[in-house]
Amino acid sequence: MDQNVILRRWSARIRTADEADYIAYIAGTGLDDYRATPGNLGAQMLVRTLGNGESEVTTLSWWASIGAIAAFAGADIDRARYYPEDDRFLLTRPDHVEHHRVVGGTEMAPIG
Repeated sequence: MDQNVILRRWSARIRTADEADYIAYIAGTGLDDYRATPGNLGAQMLVRTLGNGESEVTTLSWWASIGAIAAFAGADIDRARYYPEDDRFLLTRPDHVEHHRVVGGTEMAPIG
């Protein structure tokens, strides 16, 4: 059995004007769901302003196993998981996420 931590990465675009509302929305949906799933090792959201009225949002979550990811995402772990209000915010809606084995690096210190 593979003992590597698995990174799950999802990315889409929103209107820059919606950043604050979207960040609050994701904090109470996706990030809370990640963290509540056994086998989740942490989650973060990244925001990058693109300068054209759009921002790119990315969620990163770290998992102990494929089984833990399946408990969060369902049997097809490569399919993106969406929430009821996502259509209100998302300009793009990718069908799939990426999974990467974490094979090296350093532990991050908590912020704040």
